[in-house]
Amino acid sequence: MVDSVDASRIEDDIRTMVSFGTRHTLSDTTSEDSGIGAARRWLKAEFERISRACGGCLEVKFQKTVVPASETERIPSRTAVYNVVAIQRGTEHPNRYVLMGGHLDSRVSNIMDSTSRAPGANDDASGVAGAVEAARVLSKRDFASSIVYVGYTGEEQGLFGSTHAAEVAVEKDWTMAGVLNNDMIGNIRGIDGVIENTTFRVFSQRRPPDLHEESWATRYFGGENDGPSRQLARYVATQAETYSRHLDPILIYRLDRFGRGGDQMPFADRGFPAVRVMETHENYNRQHQDLRTENGIDYGDTIEGVNFEYAEKLTGVNVATMASIAAGPPRPDSVKIGGAVSPSTTLAWTPVDHKNLAGYKVYWRRTAASRWQHSKFVPAGTTRHTLENVVIDNWLFGVAAVDEAGHESPVVFPSALLE
Repeated sequence: MVDSVDASRIEDDIRTMVSFGTRHTLSDTTSEDSGIGAARRWLKAEFERISRACGGCLEVKFQKTVVPASETERIPSRTAVYNVVAIQRGTEHPNRYVLMGGHLDSRVSNIMDSTSRAPGANDDASGVAGAVEAARVLSKRDFASSIVYVGYTGEEQGLFGSTHAAEVAVEKDWTMAGVLNNDMIGNIRGIDGVIENTTFRVFSQRRPPDLHEESWATRYFGGENDGPSRQLARYVATQAETYSRHLDPILIYRLDRFGRGGDQMPFADRGFPAVRVMETHENYNRQHQDLRTENGIDYGDTIEGVNFEYAEKLTGVNVATMASIAAGPPRPDSVKIGGAVSPSTTLAWTPVDHKNLAGYKVYWRRTAASRWQHSKFVPAGTTRHTLENVVIDNWLFGVAAVDEAGHESPVVFPSALLE
């Protein structure tokens, strides 16, 4: 599946999005060839075309919300915001979802300028094109859980599209296995002068402070780096190392870049596992800039700033991650731990309902390590395991479910003590 991702198709989609002139959230909605309206209708038609090729396997729709006038200073009048959503239903766990998306809207230097040319080639036609290409590849197969492909709008004006998408997920009681926000996945020439295409970044926040397990997990027993988003980030990194050549993940324990944000935030803030996948070396001359040349420097987010082969590699990481999560079993629930003042550590969990379940992996790592270091497989039917002579004080622990093909769920950190 990763090898099926095609840079030329990603390039075609980015060029199409650039051709709309501007995709500003407040731009024209009636034109057939320019503005956000034309762009979102094109995206919906593209998802529908992919669906026809797989016998109608995608549920394609607009997801609409209306932002009141002056909701923020960036919304001067009542504005309809449309996400474009395609859902590929799972065969066994249809209410369990893994989601990949990027934002369709673009901007120039003045956030309120809705008419000037704003190509948005990398920010974020690259992420939307990645989601479309992932749909082309993954729609050819069936998966146990559902996969969602989405193009948000309203991102530059205040994350309005993704906020609405997260609210819909809460209202519909979706079990969200993971949210992958791809925002700028095509630039390899950094503002720092580095040209490099062999790494990428995964941003993830700590446990949301309003989740009930926060005080338990962090004050007494550790776990400040073991919330659902950071477990997903580790999972993405493992998939990259397993399936991608010459591409190393960089885990960044921060919600987003310093003082900035993205469409993963509304999901993470509601307790869903959500990360931002993006290039390592950003070029700020190409972000949020009017098209111009000053002192020999070209400004603006044009197609020349996108490396399509690099976007292909990052799209492949998403494909591997979503395929592995969607094909595999759900996470174990209610993981508990015990072993205080003891030479050994015991973990227990509720059984996972999955027809091809092989068993579980008990993971542990040093408290200062960013990635899981050790694991022990235990067969299906087992819901309790003791790690002999592994002292609870010196390690952090978690449990994942695994199926007969080797697909694993993300790891679950303990949330309660064994009685």
